[in-house]
Amino acid sequence: MKIRKALASDIDAVEEIYNDIHTAEESGKQMIGWIRGIYPVRATAEASLERDDLYVLEDHGKIYGTGIINKTQVDVYSKGHWKHQAEDDQVCVLHTLVISPDGAGMGYGKKFVKYYEEHALECGCVELRIDTNARNVIARKMYKKLGYTEIDIVPTNFNGIPGIDLVLLEKYIG
Repeated sequence: MKIRKALASDIDAVEEIYNDIHTAEESGKQMIGWIRGIYPVRATAEASLERDDLYVLEDHGKIYGTGIINKTQVDVYSKGHWKHQAEDDQVCVLHTLVISPDGAGMGYGKKFVKYYEEHALECGCVELRIDTNARNVIARKMYKKLGYTEIDIVPTNFNGIPGIDLVLLEKYIG
């Protein structure tokens, strides 16, 4: 298993994971709060690839997970009551972490978050921030187990999806 920066040749696999998650949500097998055709979509991955901040988790030649890692804080983060203040260049953010339903229960989500934390340290970041939809109970439990603190829930329209209660999480590693 390895986590690496995505290549252009990975975009089809990332899009397939997005579509599999949308299908799982539409069938009631998962509750994330994303909507097919709105977010995430192929253009989400393509824009991230262009920015050079798209990562994939690969195991035995198959892409099972993807996420975006950068220092870009979502605009609604300014409404959060963060416990730890840090300069923007010392804050690392994990966006759109998604693990294929085919990889559920394999620990891939935890491994991706651990990679994100190590990457943040290498980049000189002392503060980690993540957000998730309040409906995404599985992610919220995982983040809590990994030492993240929910600091706020902010109502917003998020990535084109109206009426989202966005949970803001942080972990100080400085």
